[in-house]
Amino acid sequence: MAKNTVKNDAITSRDTDFAQWYTDVCRKAELMDYSSVKGFIIYRPDGYALWEMIQTYMDKKFKETGHQNVYMPMLIPESLLQKEADHVEGFAPECAVVTKGGYDELEEKLVIRPTSETLFCEHYAKIVNSYRDLPKLYNQWCSVVRWEKTTRPFLRGSEFLWQEGHTIHATEEEARAETLRMLDIYKQTCEELLAIPVVSGKKTEREKFAGAVETYTIEALMHDGKALQSGTSHYFGDGFAKAFDMKYLDKDNKLKYVHQTSWGVSTRLLGAIIMVHGDDNGLVLPPRVAPTQLTIIPIQQKKEGILDKAYELADTLKASGIRVKVGDSDKSPGWKFSDAEMRGIPLRLEIGPRDLQNNQCVIAKRNNGEKMTLPLDENLGDTIKQLLDDIHNEMYQQAKLFRDEHINSASTFAEFVEILNNKGGYVKLPWCGDEACEVKIKEETAATSRCIDVDAHVEGECPICGKKAKHIVYFARAY
Repeated sequence: MAKNTVKNDAITSRDTDFAQWYTDVCRKAELMDYSSVKGFIIYRPDGYALWEMIQTYMDKKFKETGHQNVYMPMLIPESLLQKEADHVEGFAPECAVVTKGGYDELEEKLVIRPTSETLFCEHYAKIVNSYRDLPKLYNQWCSVVRWEKTTRPFLRGSEFLWQEGHTIHATEEEARAETLRMLDIYKQTCEELLAIPVVSGKKTEREKFAGAVETYTIEALMHDGKALQSGTSHYFGDGFAKAFDMKYLDKDNKLKYVHQTSWGVSTRLLGAIIMVHGDDNGLVLPPRVAPTQLTIIPIQQKKEGILDKAYELADTLKASGIRVKVGDSDKSPGWKFSDAEMRGIPLRLEIGPRDLQNNQCVIAKRNNGEKMTLPLDENLGDTIKQLLDDIHNEMYQQAKLFRDEHINSASTFAEFVEILNNKGGYVKLPWCGDEACEVKIKEETAATSRCIDVDAHVEGECPICGKKAKHIVYFARAY
C-alpha cells in the first residue's frame, strides 16, 4: 500500500524548506526544546530515550571488546591543554573558559572540556609503568562544550552528549587495529541499529582530528543530499605519549612510548535519524532504536471490554520483549493516529468493537502506511517482532537505494560542479593529495572532502591542477 499522503500541516514540507522541516520535527515531535543559553538544548524524554537506546547498544559492544567506562573531570587546566600544541590549536576557537570560582579570580584558567585527550593522557602517564599494564581500553560517556557560532539541534551545539574512547597500546599494530575495530562498531551501530547506510574511509590531512596521525570516519547521506559525519576514530601514534611522557618498560627492559587511539560518536546521530528517515508527517523511527515500537489505539474505548483488551494486549506484547504503549487518553482516534505518526512509532495497533468480536486487530506500518488485519492469537508477539525486523530492513534498503543513487563520479571540475549542483550527494573525484586543490574545491563549491576511498583503484589526473591522482575522494556539501 502506498505511504500515507495526508500532509501534517504542523510541519513544513521537506521539499519547501528542509531546514525548517528539521526544526519543526525536532520541536513538534517533542525531542528537544531550547534553553535560555544559545546552543544548550533541553533533551526532552523522547529525544533522550533515543540517545539511551544508542548508548545501551554501543556500551554493550564496547564491553564485549574489553573496554571499561570511566569518568574524567569537566574542567581542564589551561596549561594541561597547552601540552599538545596541534591539539590545542585545533580547539582554541571553540573553548569555553572559566576564570572565576565564586567571587575569586582563579590562579589558572580552566577550560570546560571540548574533548578529554589531555585528561586521559595525564592519568595514563601516572598509572602505566610496564607492558603488563597495557593495553588500557577506556571509554567515557559525558557532555562536552564547544562554543559554536551557528547552532542547530543535535547537529551542532555548544554542548552535546557523546562517548569518547581513549586507549593506549604497546605497539603501533595494536593501536591501528583498535582504530579500525571501533570504526567498524560505529558502522554496525548505524546500519544494524539505526538503519542508516554509511560510506567509510580516511580523512585527508586537512580534515583529520587535531593531533591525530590518521582519522577514519563514517559518513551518512541526508535526504537533502548533504553528508553528515557520524562517527570518527583516530590513530594518534606516539605524539601525545611524547608530550605527556607516557612510557612503559617493555619485555626487553627498555622504556618505550605507548601508541594511542581516540574515537567518538555524539547526539549528531539523532539528527541523522531524523534527516535520513523522516517525512512530511514527522519522525519515522527505525524499530530497533525506537523507545516505543508499537502503540495500541483503542477505537470507541468507552465501550465495554475495549480498554481492557488493549491493556491485555500490551501486557502480552511486553512479555514478548516489545516496547508498547497504550493510547488511552480521551483524545479522538484520529488525533492519536496523527500523534503516533509525528513521533515515528514504527507500528500502530487498532482495536475496536468489531475487531474484538472477530478476535482480530488492525496493524499499520509507519514507514510505508501499509495496513493489515491480524488474528489475536498466541502468535501475535512473534508476528509483531517479524514485522519490526521487516520494517528495519525496508528502511535500510530505502536509505541505501537513496545513498547509492547519489554517489557519482567525476573526472573534470566542470562535471564535478554539475553533479554537485543538480544531483547533490557524494561526488567521487581523483585528487593529487595537494591541500591547495582541496581548498579551492571548498572555496568554489562549498563542498568538502568527506573521506578517502581507501579501497578504490586510483587512476587519472587531479581535475584542479592536472597532476597525477593519488587518491579517490568522496566530496560533498555537509553539515
